[in-house]
Amino acid sequence: MEKLLRINERSKYEMMKLLPDDESTNKLAGYFQNFADQTRIKILSCLSIMDMCVNDLSSILNINQTTISHQLKTLKDQDIVEYRREGKVLIYRIKSEHVSDMMMYAVNML
Repeated sequence: MEKLLRINERSKYEMMKLLPDDESTNKLAGYFQNFADQTRIKILSCLSIMDMCVNDLSSILNINQTTISHQLKTLKDQDIVEYRREGKVLIYRIKSEHVSDMMMYAVNML
């Protein structure tokens, strides 16, 4: 058994109760993978500024619509973006203000 250096057994026990379980850490890892893809980062950066459709994202980012749609589906499946229909056009937005805040914070840290 390893000797604790900075915390006592009670603190270790309390800390271990607060840590996420393996299932939760797997979900977190999957969630954060969304922020490790350059195309998704570009899409989320745009959507942090305003709601947009696939065509607008494609035009601004100079990425084909199929790629944009595929990445938006990934983000939607992870519950990061949502859309509303305006006639035949789907308008995408970031679902949580926290994601927008995180994107803006990260960009400002560069």
